[in-house]
Amino acid sequence: MNENQMLVGPEALEQRRQQTSDAQRESAASRARWISKRNYFYSLMGKALAFFVEPGERVLNIRSQTGWMLGAAKPSKGVGIEVTLEMIEQARKENPGFDYQQGFPDQIDYSGTYDSIIIADPGETVDLQEQFRRLKACCHRGTRIYLYGFNSLWQSLLNFGVKIGLKMPQPEQNWLTESDIRGLFELAGFQVLKVHYVALCPIYIPIVSHICNHILAALPGLRRLCMIQVFVARPLPECSKAEPPSVSVVIPCRNEEGNIQAAVERLPKLGRETEILFCDDKSTDNTRAEVERMMKLYPEKNIRLLDGPGICKSRNVWTGFDAAKGDVLLILDADLAVMPEEMPRFVDAIVENRGEFINGSRLVYPIPHHAMKAANRFGNKVFSWLFSLLLGQRIKDTLCGTKVLWRTDWLRMRKYIDYWEVMDRWGDYDLLLGAAKLNLRIIDLPVHYQERVSGVSKMTRVLYNARVMLTIMWKAYNKMRRYGAS
Repeated sequence: MNENQMLVGPEALEQRRQQTSDAQRESAASRARWISKRNYFYSLMGKALAFFVEPGERVLNIRSQTGWMLGAAKPSKGVGIEVTLEMIEQARKENPGFDYQQGFPDQIDYSGTYDSIIIADPGETVDLQEQFRRLKACCHRGTRIYLYGFNSLWQSLLNFGVKIGLKMPQPEQNWLTESDIRGLFELAGFQVLKVHYVALCPIYIPIVSHICNHILAALPGLRRLCMIQVFVARPLPECSKAEPPSVSVVIPCRNEEGNIQAAVERLPKLGRETEILFCDDKSTDNTRAEVERMMKLYPEKNIRLLDGPGICKSRNVWTGFDAAKGDVLLILDADLAVMPEEMPRFVDAIVENRGEFINGSRLVYPIPHHAMKAANRFGNKVFSWLFSLLLGQRIKDTLCGTKVLWRTDWLRMRKYIDYWEVMDRWGDYDLLLGAAKLNLRIIDLPVHYQERVSGVSKMTRVLYNARVMLTIMWKAYNKMRRYGAS
């Protein structure tokens, strides 16, 4: 065939794959040297990947290069995919201990199931939609996809860097906008959860690099100028007729004797089975006796009484979570200001996979005048706004006590309690930040907030609590920006 003859149809796509593999064969031997020369940039990316991916997970790395991404992720099982044997040989030298396989990302038949899938070099993949479609076979409900690629805003600068020898030569690229990538994921049956931005300054310049990459790169607006975008996506659920899960309703209580019976009688049956866990946090009234009376009066309702540590609400809730046996964990505050009758909505939302962490929101519907003080309402709005900036997604009410998650996710989240270095006495921030750390899909569910019928509010010392919350947010911000996770 004449070299100048234009190819069309599938043959043209195959020609591009061949050009990619030819370019990689030429550069494979020098790839490790290029990474070493750009050690600062690759250390930024390595820290970011180590923050995103939980150690000990099963990780599939598509376009694994020299295996440095698998090395950063520290998987229990790591599989790397590359297009040439030459690059695979380099990976085995640089990062042994992982399984490397040859194939084009949009043609290989993937096998196995993975907790995390890292995709690099999407700019060189001929058919990204087909690649994403094939990956569905490797996913379970909790699988997270991390797509790491160049920001299209840097196209001209990167091309210039190749010409003057500052960047490794590369074959013809797909230059994808954020909208392009979101659309391709959606077409293949995935949902983009968030986008992280890394490397506003990809080369090391004393002081300047630190300011750019750890301060400016975390700010709204400026972070969109970073060279690297890391998309986090999850597989959308297939239609399922699986058996409904069991549900554990954790009711933290301290001096709430007047609300115990109403909680039992008003709470609908949830899921396949419902257990009600009253966590009594050293009450000085008859709360404990009232729970025991309900256990005798309603033996069919699987009511359990747990002893809380008497420290704060969050430790009381963790006591219930740790003792729960249900597949789904649901918090219902004992003041019943959030209606027990609305709890089926939370269970439906998580079972139907509308989200993986369902967060109650009291700030949608009108609130009775005495149900929430004006100062508390103002503070909630301010903290919700700050939290939304921190996590990069809208959260309308961070302090609603009603939250729902899978118990399996709680077991993963447990180690991040106090990870932010400040005790969260209420637990709302620990849960939200833990869900964000695990890249769970957080979704707000509006509730009708009402005045408590019995007892008194435990939300006192407003200024002290505000200071603690601000401190938690500051610590979280510092940890996230340190790893390029903002």
